[in-house]
Amino acid sequence: MFRRTASRALLAVAMSVSLAACGGSDDDAESPADSTAAPTTQACEERPATAEPAPGVSADLAVKPEVPGSDAPPPCGLVISDVVVGTGAEAVAGTTAAVQYVGTFYETGEEFDASWSGGAPGRPLPVPVGQGMVIPGFEQAITGMQVGGRRIVTIPSELGYGDQDRGPIPGGSTLVFVLDLVEVSP
Repeated sequence: MFRRTASRALLAVAMSVSLAACGGSDDDAESPADSTAAPTTQACEERPATAEPAPGVSADLAVKPEVPGSDAPPPCGLVISDVVVGTGAEAVAGTTAAVQYVGTFYETGEEFDASWSGGAPGRPLPVPVGQGMVIPGFEQAITGMQVGGRRIVTIPSELGYGDQDRGPIPGGSTLVFVLDLVEVSP
């Protein structure tokens, strides 16, 4: 029993060290021998904070977006991609943003949560901007969006749920959300 616990503790330390190695060279990437390791142990890579949206994510805000998985190393920091730039009111601290969203795992594109129901927009999630009511990466991605916009945000675990498991989300997960800003109110 003790050996199993000690082995798990050593594995957890090894995973923490590998996650802390963000920004390393390509030599830090998993080797084929490591292919059975959980996707969340994959070393991250530095990327610009903004990027072109992934191909295949619909620009039609009436259509539930699908998010493709990626076999590229996850980004070390928050990455935001605008699919549609909104023209309405801007989400800023002190306002409440009503957001439609789809949340997926970076590596697989598998959905773990969404405000959409049956493929149609459901009830938007109200987010009081600047109050820390959602994970930091989600709130940072909403800030500065304008109504009518659709944005893809890739959130490293440090700006998500960290190393702790949260429901269907394993600790250390890199997450991808597609956010549609529906409304901003004071």
